[in-house]
Amino acid sequence: MITLAERQQIMSWIEEAHGAGARRSRACGVLGIALRTLQRWQQSGEVSEDGRRGRAVIPAHTLSDQERQAVLTVANSAEFAALSPSQIVPILAERGQYLASESTFYRILRDAKQLKHRQASHVASPCRKPKALKATAPHQLYIWDITYLPTSVKGVFLYLYLFMDVYSRKIVGWQVYERESSEWAADIVRDIVRREGIKRQQVTLHSDNGGPRKGATMLATLQTLGILPSFSRPAVSNDNPYSEALFKTLKYRPEYPARPFAELTQARRWVTGFVDWYNLEHRHSAIQFVTLNQRHTGQDRAILKQRKTVYEAAKKQRPERWRGETRNWEPVRVAHLNPDQKDKKLDRQALKKAA
Repeated sequence: MITLAERQQIMSWIEEAHGAGARRSRACGVLGIALRTLQRWQQSGEVSEDGRRGRAVIPAHTLSDQERQAVLTVANSAEFAALSPSQIVPILAERGQYLASESTFYRILRDAKQLKHRQASHVASPCRKPKALKATAPHQLYIWDITYLPTSVKGVFLYLYLFMDVYSRKIVGWQVYERESSEWAADIVRDIVRREGIKRQQVTLHSDNGGPRKGATMLATLQTLGILPSFSRPAVSNDNPYSEALFKTLKYRPEYPARPFAELTQARRWVTGFVDWYNLEHRHSAIQFVTLNQRHTGQDRAILKQRKTVYEAAKKQRPERWRGETRNWEPVRVAHLNPDQKDKKLDRQALKKAA
């Protein structure tokens, strides 16, 4: 609501603008009021807080101060202090007592600033966004997860473990097992470290909060190998988006079996073919449409440089076909996981500068 002083100030501004040659209607529009409102203020002779008259109506069903206090007294009693209104009201009804509805209980407690954690147990700590991570080269940031593969036996699944290098998007390790296990996940990690020549404190491994991810064997193995663990928030799949995207790509491939897998060997054989295609043939849109292996081994820089040369030559040959610069074939320098707003802004600026 506009106060008396504010209305007087608005009227003086409008008259000042009108005296300088502006129309009152345009001046009112600039200040966000209607011309009819200004006319009403001027006709009244004085600017009142609110020209409307009426009587204050108190609803008949409004609780009195004594009734509200009775609700608070019951809610704060030793018997009910740790219970919510949805539990208090039914108990009172069993005893033949009705003070107010559940919604009224909640409203009164909220007005009294008592609608918070009412139990003696510890308040749940907030789940903060995981630390922002980034990779500027291979073998700096890995992610991993497990997905189900259906079998011909209803309700029985196989479990695909997949480890990805975030910088290149390359699958650096995988295996299919008959159950989820922290021990088997640790075996895959040890194999990756040995095969890729990973040094201590070189890699951060991000995953969600599932049992095998935070199992004692897995965490002990990471500590022994000098790998820093990182975890998503509970039930927040967006904290591990690369794994989710990879699993969708896997299960939407045209070659994905229409029928469930009959046995473990068949599943492993199919995943072997998928990983070969994904790493060696698939051209990923997020890394300028080079293959993951080319990105992982550093071949992408020469390939992208060649593409740039081809485009510049084409523009030079037929300049009338180009309105601006040629397509940006600069390699992607940084891969982010759960970036902060500052990181996103810097990425946009770098992309704009490169273009």
